[in-house]
Amino acid sequence: MARNTERYRVEGANSLWNIYDTVSFWKVMKCFIVIQVGRFTPFLRVKNWLYRTFLNMTIGKQTSLALMVMPDTMFPERIFIGDNTVIGFNTTILAHEYLIEEYRLGDVHIGKEVMIGANTTILPGVTIGDGAIVSAATLVHKDVPAGCLAGGNPMRIIYTAEQMAERKRNEAVEWCTPKK
Repeated sequence: MARNTERYRVEGANSLWNIYDTVSFWKVMKCFIVIQVGRFTPFLRVKNWLYRTFLNMTIGKQTSLALMVMPDTMFPERIFIGDNTVIGFNTTILAHEYLIEEYRLGDVHIGKEVMIGANTTILPGVTIGDGAIVSAATLVHKDVPAGCLAGGNPMRIIYTAEQMAERKRNEAVEWCTPKK
């Protein structure tokens, strides 16, 4: 399934060479400064406030963006994150990609109660469903259905939502069973 992106053709030099024809230099500078402050801020409420207030990102209640998380520096307003989600250390969330003959923009939707492991890269135009888990160091290049476990490079679905529910039931039984 293709990612949900808007594609814009460019002529002549590659699209990144002409970046400031597509986004304001001053917007990029503001976003870069706010994100750099946020990346090192150890206070999650402050970080979320910075990103909501100055970048127009949608970030749900009690959502945690770990140290060094890198939201998109050019189009952060295209990132939407649900309640009670954890984004792991050094994860990159992109809402743009500049290529040779075109650039692409796409919203990133991350559901509620999602767990994203450290060092993950999320590409533009991707939706990660509620309750999904994305393992560390994954390249999220397509949608992740709600409730499933995905991982790897290239990313694949490791367990479906039904398989994850069964695993949780089995773990609950193990917790309740006395050890001999």
